[in-house]
Amino acid sequence: MQTTILRRSTAPLALAAALLAAFLVLFAPLSASAHDALTASSPEADSTVDVLPAEITLTFSADLITGEGATEVQVTDAAGTPVTDGAAVTEGPTVTQPLVAEAEAGAYRVVWKVVSSDGHPTSGEYFFTVTNSTMATTEPTPAPTESASSSFAPAPTATPTATPTLTADDPADTASSPAWIWILVVLGILVIAAGITLAVILSRRRRSASPAGSDDSAAR
Repeated sequence: MQTTILRRSTAPLALAAALLAAFLVLFAPLSASAHDALTASSPEADSTVDVLPAEITLTFSADLITGEGATEVQVTDAAGTPVTDGAAVTEGPTVTQPLVAEAEAGAYRVVWKVVSSDGHPTSGEYFFTVTNSTMATTEPTPAPTESASSSFAPAPTATPTATPTLTADDPADTASSPAWIWILVVLGILVIAAGITLAVILSRRRRSASPAGSDDSAAR
């Protein structure tokens, strides 16, 4: 009888201990892993904005622990080029990351790492899309008009013409020779002709005189 009563009195205690053990097993890991979570962001995850904003804002569920290297935010474009401008600033549950002023259109990736209020680090990432580029464009140099180009056009350079080389048979050689050369040639020809004529006359006179001389010697 006493054993039955003892068993009935300890039964509720055993049931309560079992329920407490089950509660600790099931809910203790959940409470330990319940780090501060990201509750809002600007731009929002998977959203589309006109141009890249001046800064990224992340809001968490509780105040974050600050310190050197405690908070890191990386924002990169579609090519993987960072577009952050300086370090992130943490104030309570809010993290602000400045961005560059000029950026291309396309998809952007945000990767964040913070230290929760319970002292445990947590991290995550999300994407958003930028529609228009804010990169500075260089205006093209206007092409010169017809009047401007004609007024400043350099004068055409005359191409030198090759002077033909005169040969002995070229008639231009005769035309370019001085007149006194031809006068000397004619005079030379006349002198030679006169000499030849004089020699012929003297030769004939000697021949005609030689027979008369031979007859006189024979008569003697």
